Amino acid sequence: MGGTFDPIHNGHLRTALEIQQWLGVEQVALMPSKAPVHRKQPERSGQQRLDMVRLAVADERALVADDREVTSAEASYTVLTLESFRRELGENVPICMILGMDAYLSLPQWDRWQELLNLCHIVVVKRPGWIYEPCDQMQQLSQQHEVDDIDTMLQFPSGHVIFRELTPLGISATQIRALIRAGFSPRYLIPDAVWDYIKHNKLYDYEQPTEGK
Repeated sequence: MGGTFDPIHNGHLRTALEIQQWLGVEQVALMPSKAPVHRKQPERSGQQRLDMVRLAVADERALVADDREVTSAEASYTVLTLESFRRELGENVPICMILGMDAYLSLPQWDRWQELLNLCHIVVVKRPGWIYEPCDQMQQLSQQHEVDDIDTMLQFPSGHVIFRELTPLGISATQIRALIRAGFSPRYLIPDAVWDYIKHNKLYDYEQPTEGK
């Protein structure tokens, strides 16, 4: 499960944990991107965002921080990341990439996007009430590759798309950064360890409140 995680928050963590439990896999890897290719660049460095992910998952064995994009000399193209996983895990181990519906529908804009299902399965997380309006390319992709059974999917190392409806927490990293800049606490939206890290390193223009404020 990739993302900028700028910063990581409880919405990310809850989604990852629910998917881990639903799939019945040992772990979900949370992987900060170093420099996203198709979106605005993160405010904080890759190392800082990786540090926050590590702190966030430190007490949860089902989630793990993965540093491969942050430490890679290559740009953060998903296809390169998946090729890295394949070299590490071999050709026969199922790999599942978790995407939100927005990201899934934008796949035709991604580099070498038509190769992704040769390398992994795609788990698409959709919000309740989402209106699914794919372009022709994505409609065809879904029709050719969609399955609705986890066991069927995991019999193969790659090649399938499965949709999962989750009830997301209404939290965004943009909201958290705005709270911090306004001098408000984002506690209970992010793990306490991440909030402590932000305060200690004065991230997102954090300033220590003056006495009596």
